[in-house]
Amino acid sequence: MPENPVSLDDKDKKILEILQKDGRATLKEIGKEVSLSIDSVHKRLKKLLENKVMRIGAFIDPKALGYELVASVSIKLHNVSEEQYNSFIQYLAHHRNTIEVISTLGKHDIVCVFIAKTTDELEKIYRSVRHEFKAMIADWESVINLKVHKFEEYSL
Repeated sequence: MPENPVSLDDKDKKILEILQKDGRATLKEIGKEVSLSIDSVHKRLKKLLENKVMRIGAFIDPKALGYELVASVSIKLHNVSEEQYNSFIQYLAHHRNTIEVISTLGKHDIVCVFIAKTTDELEKIYRSVRHEFKAMIADWESVINLKVHKFEEYSL
């Protein structure tokens, strides 16, 4: 948890809810919905961005680009220095087929999500990562993700 969590009033929460439903909502539309001027909405959005409460980006469907396989891999590490851990995270984060890397607590240390167009490509990804870091990887469990039912929509 951040040292000083950001305090949101009801209008900030409503703005975030609107944007979660429609990330392309205009300042005018948002302002009308929350009873604020366009300028006030703009200032609030700027503050939310500066405080890293929200980010702006596009959600891309890997399958629409031909990546039929989305695999979540849970990785347990052993005998790893902080430097080696950071190196592994950077390797995964910069791998062209990685769409998510998450540090975790529990049975595994890292969850990584890979995309691949074919099972052969996914196997090559697995083999290359496991070969490159074989001394560090104690356990590796993967699942193929079939369908996303919810993605980053929070009730405020």
